[in-house]
Amino acid sequence: MQYRRLGNSSLQISALSFGAWVTFSRQVDVDLAAELMGTAYDAGVNFFDNAEVYAYGKAELVMGEALRRLAWPRDSYLVSSKVFWGGVADARPTQHGLSRKHIKEACQQAIGRLQVEYLDLYFCHRPDPEASIEEIVRAMSELIQQGKVFYWGTSEWPADQIMAAWKIAREEHLIPPAMEQPEYNMFERKRVEVEFAPLYDQIGLGTTTWSPLASGLLTGKYSGKIPKGSRMTVVGYEWLKEDHESDEGRVKQEKVKKLAVIAAELGTSMPCLAIAWCLKNPHVSSVLTGASKRSQLQENLKALEVVEALNGEVMERIEAILDNKPAQSS
Repeated sequence: MQYRRLGNSSLQISALSFGAWVTFSRQVDVDLAAELMGTAYDAGVNFFDNAEVYAYGKAELVMGEALRRLAWPRDSYLVSSKVFWGGVADARPTQHGLSRKHIKEACQQAIGRLQVEYLDLYFCHRPDPEASIEEIVRAMSELIQQGKVFYWGTSEWPADQIMAAWKIAREEHLIPPAMEQPEYNMFERKRVEVEFAPLYDQIGLGTTTWSPLASGLLTGKYSGKIPKGSRMTVVGYEWLKEDHESDEGRVKQEKVKKLAVIAAELGTSMPCLAIAWCLKNPHVSSVLTGASKRSQLQENLKALEVVEALNGEVMERIEAILDNKPAQSS
């Protein structure tokens, strides 16, 4: 395993991490979760990601019980949660959003579900137009000062709001955000490669990117019929199937077929190529992976071996197929 600093912080985070989105509780029970997490941990993965809204808290309950069974030294791994949508269906007004009340209560609830004493990373899952950025920064700073959180950050926030949070923290002697969790893959690039570009140097932003396989599209398994048991068949994720079957989705499928030829030439799989491509970006602190089978996880972990094979010539061939390199801002 390789380890990278989380932005300007001194925290060493594994280049590949393991998350609970979609799978935990829906496709993965406690026994399988412990097996998957144990496999990842034995391979050197030290970051395990979650959120209050994943299966409305049940994903954290599954991960928490798995952590209890695995009984790893608490100082040997990182665990996260995210706050915004709430941990219950039909959340009442005070049970979602980024008010100081919900941020703090959601943190305590996540700690309880995960069966830990603190959260290593805590993300504001989306921007909240109803909450002032200063209130958010103060609430997060207080949680860190109380020892309930070690690092806080954002997920899918625009660069200007991240920068605003950082400036408020500096002006008010509070704690600024250390990381952002954006979507990043071969088909989703602009935010990581262009919008956040100034923030890497200006504030030392770290990133824990999600969906390196574009919700499974970059595995190549959706080139024909949708496989039974895949995430496109999970209740509540019908939008993935709709995207897949759209005109744009079909164009992407053709690109995946061409990319698979490069993967074969390199002696690797399409998932490994897609994950390695994300790891090639020096501004990515950690790439979040997910799996509902041990074989999937083991395959994903092999991506580290592919990064060095992505030389300039290979990257140019990939770029030619993707034909979606975002224009750099002036």
